[in-house]
Amino acid sequence: MKILSKKILCDSGGAKVIEMWIESPDIARKGRPGQFVVLMTGEKGERIPLTIVERDAAKGSIRIIFQEAGLTTKILGGLNPGDFLYALVGPLGHATEIKNYGKVIIVGGGVGIAEVYPVARAMKEAGNHVTTILGARSKDLLILEKELKGVSDELYVTTDDGSYGKKGFVTDVLKERLSEGQGSRVKGQEVGLVYAVGPIPMMRKVASVTKDSNVRTIVSLNALMVDATGMCGCCRVTVGGEVKFSCVDGPEFDASLVDWDELVKRNRIYDSKEKHICSLNVIASKLK
Repeated sequence: MKILSKKILCDSGGAKVIEMWIESPDIARKGRPGQFVVLMTGEKGERIPLTIVERDAAKGSIRIIFQEAGLTTKILGGLNPGDFLYALVGPLGHATEIKNYGKVIIVGGGVGIAEVYPVARAMKEAGNHVTTILGARSKDLLILEKELKGVSDELYVTTDDGSYGKKGFVTDVLKERLSEGQGSRVKGQEVGLVYAVGPIPMMRKVASVTKDSNVRTIVSLNALMVDATGMCGCCRVTVGGEVKFSCVDGPEFDASLVDWDELVKRNRIYDSKEKHICSLNVIASKLK
């Protein structure tokens, strides 16, 4: 599994987002929007799941985009074209249900923008009218705007600091789009689906907005995954009163059925330990 190319998409404010194309003919042939891979950078490293952003079956390669946040993503970010991954498995997870819903609104926040791109493109190819709403902390941290504009009928950008697009949050624009007509209608056309990926607070707010408008909404909880086999239990989430695992039952779920209070509490359990591990750059250099 050789790394074919590497590109830094943004490196600002402590956030470094990197794109890689990796050689993997089988995954490139079979991967579908919404699915992910699990990789290991070295024999002693951990397994991490990453969304398949794009695939090129003809060249036998897949595209991944990640932010250097934890130990393993920092190690991965230190690799270069020509280097090899220790292991790469996929495609994993249930693929997104792609069909003609009529009107689809795609919402992406932060590095989650990379994860909505394959879905937006597939929805457009299926004949949908695609409205895409992107959110970032600042202009310097916005990714894939050009690519998403190419597969969207309408595209809106928000930034927390107002450095680009509309100052505010993606949910501000979402509310505006849903209120253009009556209830769940946008410009006189029924919204068949809202699809959102981003930070948990963002997805939770999207779920609240669309629930009020009675619009079916799907969120991807891939950020919760660790080992991606269902064995560690870290991505456990309650959906519709039932215990689910993001890696084997998802990663996509009906946003209106997710127990967001429980999810937020569980996601904060390891904050202090993760910050401690991320500071151990000496360990990272030894595991390369």
